[in-house]
Amino acid sequence: MTGEAGGLEAAVPEPGSFAVDVRDGRVGRVIGRVGPSVRLRPPGGGPAWDCPPDSVRPAPPGVVLRARVTELNREGKLPR
Repeated sequence: MTGEAGGLEAAVPEPGSFAVDVRDGRVGRVIGRVGPSVRLRPPGGGPAWDCPPDSVRPAPPGVVLRARVTELNREGKLPR
């Protein structure tokens, strides 16, 4: 067994966290796994998509903040 498979698993963000699909730069919340793929949903909802585990990276803090604001805006829960 090679160390590569273990390395890929360690790199996959946890469900509920935000991640970046490095193939096209899209940001999504990790909602789980579908076979070998990681399932992502855009902040605030929308169609989910599958991403190979080697193309998923944890979202940096600034991206996470923007994604959370997007979710709050879509939910209509931002204070006025």
